Amino acid sequence: MPVPASIEMESRPPVAPRIAIVDDDALFRESLGLNLAENGYQVSEFPDGAAALEYFVGGGGADAVLLDWRMPNLDGPGLLRGLRERGIDAPVIFLTVLGDDTYEEAALRGGAIDFIDKSRSLSVILQRLRLITEGTKRVAKDGAAAEASAILRRGKLELRTDTRRAYCDGRQVDLTLTEFNIVHLLATTTDADISYRQIYDLVRGKDFVAGYGEEGYRVNVRSFIKRIRQKFRETDEHFDSIANYPGFGYRWID
Repeated sequence: MPVPASIEMESRPPVAPRIAIVDDDALFRESLGLNLAENGYQVSEFPDGAAALEYFVGGGGADAVLLDWRMPNLDGPGLLRGLRERGIDAPVIFLTVLGDDTYEEAALRGGAIDFIDKSRSLSVILQRLRLITEGTKRVAKDGAAAEASAILRRGKLELRTDTRRAYCDGRQVDLTLTEFNIVHLLATTTDADISYRQIYDLVRGKDFVAGYGEEGYRVNVRSFIKRIRQKFRETDEHFDSIANYPGFGYRWID
């Protein structure tokens, strides 16, 4: 007896997210590609920006791009610029050994969604990819409804949850994906304070242990908040929307 079409469609396994790795280090590409494949991703590898650009211009696609900075033929910033000039908006994460803030700021201004040091663990990379690919699926699935709900406004703050972009009084604030998620958590929580532990769980995963002693994670959270405040003040020197509740955590005030 033939299987009804509706049942047959429901039984199909979900399509694995597609990840493009663009890096001139063949061993790194192979190692990262195998790890991503083991975690359920489809992986395409490219040795430089020129090869990756040819792939995308020819109609290829990806749910996220992991991009090195320095490469022959066409470097990472050049590839990102080439993609955006052609209207290709695949989410880009720079994955590089260049940890200076100057590189990160340039990457975010150019349209990258995040900037990760290559020395970070695989779990960090997987977490960022999961956040990006799940967000992309929601937008594609829900269509207009998702587009309408993708904008959060609170006072001068505007958050675009589809592109993970933050704006203050109409000007873009160059936040990394982690920083964006912290701001989103604060801004969507009204009339309540967010504890240090809640923020750290968002960044590292629930009950992750870090620093010295049971409260060691507080130092990490303070560093995140300090950096977020600095970035907003580069846009608005009077920014003071992140208030501290000493000994407990933070809240967003209008």
